[in-house]
Amino acid sequence: MAEESSNPAPPPADPPADGGEEGAAVSKKAAKKAEAKAKKEAEKARRAAEREAAAGAAGQGGQAEDLAKDNYGKETHETVLSPEAADINLKSIGEEHVGKVVVLRAWIQNVRMQGAKMAFVELREEGSWDIQGVVAASPEGTPVSRQMVKWVGSIHPESFVVVEATVQKPLDPVKSCRVANYELHIFKFFVHAAAPGMLGMTLAAANRPVANFSDEEPSVEKAVEDLNIAAAPGETAGIPAASMLTHLNNIVMHKRAPVQQAIADVRAEVKDLFRSYLKSHGFKEFEPPCLIGAASEGGADVFTLPYFGKEACLAQSPQFYKQIEIAGGRKRVFSIGPVFRAEQSNTPRHMTEFTGLDIEMEIKKDYKEVIFMLEGVLLHIFRGIKERCADEIELIRSVYPSEDFLLPEPGKEVRLTFAEAQKLLREEGPEEYRNVSDDEDMSTPQEKALGALIRKKFHTDFYVIDKFPEGARPFYAKLDPSNPKVTNAIDAFIRGQEVLSGGQRINDPEELKARIRQKGIDPASPGIKEYVHVFEQAGVPSHGGGGIGLDRVVAWLLNLPSVHLAAYYPRTPRRLLP
Repeated sequence: MAEESSNPAPPPADPPADGGEEGAAVSKKAAKKAEAKAKKEAEKARRAAEREAAAGAAGQGGQAEDLAKDNYGKETHETVLSPEAADINLKSIGEEHVGKVVVLRAWIQNVRMQGAKMAFVELREEGSWDIQGVVAASPEGTPVSRQMVKWVGSIHPESFVVVEATVQKPLDPVKSCRVANYELHIFKFFVHAAAPGMLGMTLAAANRPVANFSDEEPSVEKAVEDLNIAAAPGETAGIPAASMLTHLNNIVMHKRAPVQQAIADVRAEVKDLFRSYLKSHGFKEFEPPCLIGAASEGGADVFTLPYFGKEACLAQSPQFYKQIEIAGGRKRVFSIGPVFRAEQSNTPRHMTEFTGLDIEMEIKKDYKEVIFMLEGVLLHIFRGIKERCADEIELIRSVYPSEDFLLPEPGKEVRLTFAEAQKLLREEGPEEYRNVSDDEDMSTPQEKALGALIRKKFHTDFYVIDKFPEGARPFYAKLDPSNPKVTNAIDAFIRGQEVLSGGQRINDPEELKARIRQKGIDPASPGIKEYVHVFEQAGVPSHGGGGIGLDRVVAWLLNLPSVHLAAYYPRTPRRLLP
């Protein structure tokens, strides 16, 4: 006898009313419906049980466990990142990083929530390098939970964060970010340094054209006018503009703006090109002092300060020290350093402290050797910047529009005498310059009008003017032996504005003392007698050189509205901070 089953069979069902195969089919359909209904009821019961459990936890003051709690929050000494994750910089991200785990340290530029389960973040490194990151909650709650997504959405813009992520390629390029062909799928997110909830100036405002350059607090009417200034080309209107005062009072955001970092990068390249060109031509760098015992060039535009019971001055120029270097046996020297001018000039062209690029060189035959060297170093800078800084120039032009900077073809450099330049203004310039004199220095409006004429006539934004009148040059400028009414002195201009002054110096002490007296200065006065004595100590060769204003070169090359934008920390009669 067979063993009895532990699962006895159910009793036989009643036979269908009609009997046969049709009745069997109806029975199967009913069974399937019943099975589906049972499953549905079971799923409802499961969900109800989960809700009850969650409600019970909430009623006890608790929450469902956050399985991602160790993957986000404030960075501390206990924060753990994956040892296999490589630190990256956005400018070097490439195909080799796709699918790899990386660590990025950057600023939060923007956060956009996509429901409760996903957030898109824009992360920005130095300059304008930014990338999109995606933070998406996992169904199982780890490594990213809903709580983590919500927390990411609460981070203030401009906070500095550390994220760990996998590099992936988006379905479509992310047009809003400079790194458009890659994105970060983030699974660890830590705040290294939080930003305040309200910024003194947003990055968007900092990256717009400066509204006005006054160092004084604007009137209510002027402030409203600044706020309504038109948007930059290609920019959405409605973002408030900011004055230079606001920029400098919020220096961190001012310097974070991509446009300011691009300007600073161009400035650094100008110095590098200046130094490399001169070193390749046999020049030696030296360091002149900033503290001196008396005004170096006479006049009242000098800062004085107490110095151990005496009075010291801040150097108006490294001029005398460049000449001492030549007198001391160097053939060619240059310096890069600060220059101080106590001028009450509140204009876009002036600062009380600026950076000078200075050279001095022995003259072998003719002072045109100096002209060609000064011209050569500037052309090298301009061509080098065009090649090295194309991306920076494009970014700057998106905020401060400018036409292409025109340079003369090699061998077709534009050099005019002062008299020729004035003649050009009289004959082809605006009506108000019909009577300009050959014996008086040019005004700023004259210089700009001449620049426009030369651009139109010679197709260049760079040119040199030689043989300035005697009265427009300092006492150490050598007179032209064939015409003592003019000097062997030059200025160089870009976009109609002066960026360099230079020429030949007097190297004979008796001739020098005569010129000093002619200028109404006593050769035995403090500061001047020491200078003259340099040429009395030993024979000094003929020499010349020039001084270039770094801030002006950068500002006018980029067509910026003020030299203040080209300086790291501009100093004016009203501005000593930050």
